[in-house]
Amino acid sequence: MNKFTKTLLAGAVAAGLGAGAAVPASAQTEITYWQYSFGSRVDAIDALIEQFEAANPDIKVNQVNFPYADYRVKVSAAIPAGEGPDVVQLFYGWLDAYRNAGLLSPLPASLTRDVATDFFPMVSSMNVDGEFWGLPTAVRSLALFYNTDLFEEAGLSGPPETLDELVSMAKKLTKRDDKGNLQQVGITVAPAGQDHHWWREVLVRQFGGVPYSDDGRTVTYNSEAGIAALQFYVDLVGEDGVSEIGFLTDGQTAFKAGKAGMTIDGSFRLASFNKQRGLNYAITELPSYKGNRFNYSSYWVNGLAAKSEGEQRVAAEKFLAFITTNDAMQLWLDTVGELPARPEIALVDANKNDERFGPFVRGLAYANATQFVDEAAQRQIMVDMVDNVTIKGLSAADAIAIAAEEEQKLLDKFYGS
Repeated sequence: MNKFTKTLLAGAVAAGLGAGAAVPASAQTEITYWQYSFGSRVDAIDALIEQFEAANPDIKVNQVNFPYADYRVKVSAAIPAGEGPDVVQLFYGWLDAYRNAGLLSPLPASLTRDVATDFFPMVSSMNVDGEFWGLPTAVRSLALFYNTDLFEEAGLSGPPETLDELVSMAKKLTKRDDKGNLQQVGITVAPAGQDHHWWREVLVRQFGGVPYSDDGRTVTYNSEAGIAALQFYVDLVGEDGVSEIGFLTDGQTAFKAGKAGMTIDGSFRLASFNKQRGLNYAITELPSYKGNRFNYSSYWVNGLAAKSEGEQRVAAEKFLAFITTNDAMQLWLDTVGELPARPEIALVDANKNDERFGPFVRGLAYANATQFVDEAAQRQIMVDMVDNVTIKGLSAADAIAIAAEEEQKLLDKFYGS
């Protein structure tokens, strides 16, 4: 636990937030919180549980986490069987699938009456037919990470402001051996990572298009703008020759190893990069194109499992309210690097001007959140689209037409049911 977290914990306890005498374990209401395994997130929840239990000695909270690859399967199997979590964390793009499968209960009005005024607008996607199904502790956006040592070595004084500058700088940062094999990439290309968001919600819009209709039910990126955006992206691997898909496994691995000049990722990557010995980096807002700036925003929400009833339900609602308070959000920012979901906390000058958090916070002002119906499947369609160009040799126009048709089938099936 870091110094900030300890100070915040001590302050919360000292303030007497309902803390009382010790309660025998037999008299406690016990609830379970599930999230996927991510070191800094686990630490943050541990700190919040410690605070919550100090203020609510009659409630015990057990945290359980699983590897990301197994997480959705575990949740889908446990809740219908009356087991598993009382409070569950889920990616916002999974909401419709979880809700339709009966895994969640709508939140009580006591937890959601101020969402419209107190949270970033993107959280409105948690509202379905007048009921909210989850609330976030934090939100996320994208930014450009760049290796300051490699920039200095290449004679570059600062980060790119535009897409043209990004390509130009990436070329200077790229290194190949005498056989032409990449030894260092100018920028990582990872469609299965955050790049599918960069293409969909940033590049498509920067080139003058929109990825979906306003209601999210119709694919609209099969356009001249979408094709231009895809061509720009695949040219990083092809014509520009500044990257390679899967270089050193993935984008974050290459950047951590000091073998990538730039990478696009989320604020949640800060904790991991900060632990990498010898990695010197800085962060800037995503490059603009013809003066246009866009970003992608996302978030994980905390929902109430449908199986939670009685005393467990009451305790779960209390815990969910606790982990979405202002203090909890600031702790999450400090521990995890994800941005507070409440503007009054996220947009304070200290955060906007912070050399690490600032680019992400400022990016929220022009960010869009994709209305996923199946995030994993929609991501795979983007990955296949890029492969169709870079591996199979299809034109950008043909590849995007295939992707649009496949994704439209996915949307039609979901909304039709």
